[in-house]
Amino acid sequence: MSHSLIRTLRQTDLTLLLVGTVIGSGIFLVPGAVLRDSGGHVGLAVIVWLVGGVLSLLGALTYGELAAASPEAGGIYVYIRDAFGRLPAFLYGWALFFVISSGSLATLAVAFTAYTTQFVALSPYAARLVSILVIIVIAIVNIVGTRRSANVQNLTTAVKVGALLVMSGLLMAMGGGLSTVAQQPWPDLTSPALLASLGTAMIGVLWAYEGWQYVTFSAGEAINPQRTFPRALAIGTTALIGIYLVANIAYVAALGPVTVATSNRVASEAVTALFGPAAGMLIAAAILVSIFSAANGLTLTAPRVYYAMAKDRLFFERLASVHPRFGTPAFAIATSSAWAIVLAATGTFEQLLTYVVFAGWLFYALGAMSIFVYRRHAPNAARPFSVPGYPLTPALFILAALAIVLNTIVVQPGRAVVGIGLVLVGVP
Repeated sequence: MSHSLIRTLRQTDLTLLLVGTVIGSGIFLVPGAVLRDSGGHVGLAVIVWLVGGVLSLLGALTYGELAAASPEAGGIYVYIRDAFGRLPAFLYGWALFFVISSGSLATLAVAFTAYTTQFVALSPYAARLVSILVIIVIAIVNIVGTRRSANVQNLTTAVKVGALLVMSGLLMAMGGGLSTVAQQPWPDLTSPALLASLGTAMIGVLWAYEGWQYVTFSAGEAINPQRTFPRALAIGTTALIGIYLVANIAYVAALGPVTVATSNRVASEAVTALFGPAAGMLIAAAILVSIFSAANGLTLTAPRVYYAMAKDRLFFERLASVHPRFGTPAFAIATSSAWAIVLAATGTFEQLLTYVVFAGWLFYALGAMSIFVYRRHAPNAARPFSVPGYPLTPALFILAALAIVLNTIVVQPGRAVVGIGLVLVGVP
């Protein structure tokens, strides 16, 4: 078996891969919590969504320069390895394999089953079987060809973005909830309680945007990556900001700010309120497509990290093999999917993700810090793409990422200690 991946991903593929991996079920569910944490003030909530998106865009631009400088499979793993050494890079890959990516995939598979029950009754055993089958189907699609899995990603992303925009347009056209927004007085931003609550809202928004980093893992399969990768990161993240803002405004238009702030299933409630219970089934169908797309995006990207680790002799050598017929890291895909199946079947992903997923942001900050090392070691190197606003651009993103980590340590110190401990288990 060879060790070379095929460069087949175009700029459009990378852009849709980014958008499709980020948009799962969050935008259908979490805007209510963000509005609550914003004190029920729509304008403030919109600003939080916008600022969170801009911070994500700053990170995307930073990774755009890094991807253009090192267009290898593995993305963030490669940047950390080159800048800070093999140990922190391995710990990132270790956490990604055993918890962050596999646990996220298991979560999506179980969520897919939960929304399937709105169409057909499932016993607990059948529900678990559906979750497992979702992971298997996605794994097979990804094993038989990167081009094929990218086509699936493009289609499912287009469907869910189209559904979100059509839904948003109808809600804004039919709803009258925006009429009350203009009557809201501007809140007192000097209130310590409101500022603390806004911090919680920002953490939630940054979580909603999380996932665009995964596209960096596929740099080794991108065509003309020095040109296409920075563009895809910038365009995809900017598109997410627009989609999220439009959806949030549409929910308020349909339900009004008070009802949105009390909702934990805001999309379903908004559509049902205006178009009746049957229309709520359409949202469930859109969420199913959305979840499938996000799961496919994870499977299309994360195994490239394990492939890169194996090439560096930091992981099992077999994971660096490329299928002679399909040109994919088939064994890395199969192995990571098998572990995700174990997590989904046993339900352990919930506990593991609770403890470890925040640590991913520590590595995202470390990956962004790599840009300073790259520039210091090669100040005169040709840069196909230079991050605008350097060094402020990466610095702001790093601060945002560290804020998420510090928030977890302060608010849930026990969870943070266990999570960091689970990551450090990889040291031996």
